[in-house]
Amino acid sequence: MEHSDIAVGLDIGTTKIVAMIGRKNEYGKVEIVGIGKSKSLGVHRGVVNNITQTIQSIQQAIQEAEADSGLKISDIVVGIAGQHIRSLQHSDYITRTNPEEVIDADDIHSLCNQVHKLVMLPGEEIIHVLPQEFKVDGQAEIKEPIGMYGGRLEANFHVVVGQVSSIRNIGRCVKSAGLELSAVTLEPLASANAVLSQEEKEAGVALIDIGGGTTDLAIFKDGIIRHTAVIPFGGNVITEDIKEGCSIIEKQAELLKIKFGSAWPGENKDNEIVSIPGLRGREPKEITLKNLSKIIHARVVEIIEQVYLEIKNYGHEEQKKKLIAGMVLTGGGAQLKHLKQLAEYITGMDTRIGYPNEHLAGNNDTETTSPVYATAVGLVMNSLEHGEKKFQEEVVLKSKEEREKEELQEDFDQNPPEGEDLKQDPEASKGPPKKSIFDKWAEKFKDFLDNAE
Repeated sequence: MEHSDIAVGLDIGTTKIVAMIGRKNEYGKVEIVGIGKSKSLGVHRGVVNNITQTIQSIQQAIQEAEADSGLKISDIVVGIAGQHIRSLQHSDYITRTNPEEVIDADDIHSLCNQVHKLVMLPGEEIIHVLPQEFKVDGQAEIKEPIGMYGGRLEANFHVVVGQVSSIRNIGRCVKSAGLELSAVTLEPLASANAVLSQEEKEAGVALIDIGGGTTDLAIFKDGIIRHTAVIPFGGNVITEDIKEGCSIIEKQAELLKIKFGSAWPGENKDNEIVSIPGLRGREPKEITLKNLSKIIHARVVEIIEQVYLEIKNYGHEEQKKKLIAGMVLTGGGAQLKHLKQLAEYITGMDTRIGYPNEHLAGNNDTETTSPVYATAVGLVMNSLEHGEKKFQEEVVLKSKEEREKEELQEDFDQNPPEGEDLKQDPEASKGPPKKSIFDKWAEKFKDFLDNAE
């Protein structure tokens, strides 16, 4: 297996844990080669509350994915959500030592590192530092400063913060399950990667991922992430309401929601009735679908209104911040009948259901393109990017070392040390260091490029 050949995403949700294995095909699309899922035990509202059960659920999902793909999984990218997640805006700058040189990736890296050193509230940790726009010597609205000249590099950042203990607990579960954690990603960002197109991100869009325990929100405008939030209730609360309202057990409530549930009460006639078997010899219960949809409607309206409040906090009513592409609903909760119509009715924004097939290869089965797997697909994509980035950084570092070696070599050739010094220093008498294969290859490649010009 090569560096960026295979990638694994692990979505630790409140209702299910999904392990997904994918790779990039020759057209740059993501191909899913294995998938494993298990019932999530020990996670409540996106936060681990029982380590042992979570480890068992992770192992079960991983084993299933390994059996499905025939591959052995070692390192993974994990998604994080939960009500402890918050985001903030921050501006920072660096003064470059040599403005005569162009800005490179190192400058951006050191600027991001500076933000990572921000002092957080006790028990909090920075998960993501996402640059939004750059300023070079006061010139604003620069999206890509690499290759420009400038002395002062400034940027606005979207900083995502989470609780240290929650992040550590997830890390502990992953390690105890015998896996290596290569990165932690915010789940709404992963879902957005899988579901949204670049045009939507440019036009302005709000992604709403309705999971079992939490509803995640990510807002994009001009191709840049502008706002993230995690609302601490999702599909499970609807099931809980049905259970209480109809006096039935959770399993039956979940089945009722999936099979007959609708977010629009006007849809059902009064005489439409579902009969539910009673417990252990008791009489069966009869429930009208109208009542069922009223219960669901009340809770869904609450979730959408909470989301809409977050969108208003971002300031979508301003002309510059307008979300032209409206909303995209994804996650397991997005499969509820008539949810799209209700969301449009409450918010007045264009809405569509998001399927994670935007970047998937055409030969993937229909199961993987269900909104349920949006986060898992996004995590696989993040993992692939992470692998490629790592590889590129290694190459860049190597080439930097080579440049430094060459400069030292030239310096040595032009100013050879005095004879006396050579006698005194036995190391120096050995002459310049022997060139490695990589050096020779780099030089040949350089000559080839020079000749090509």
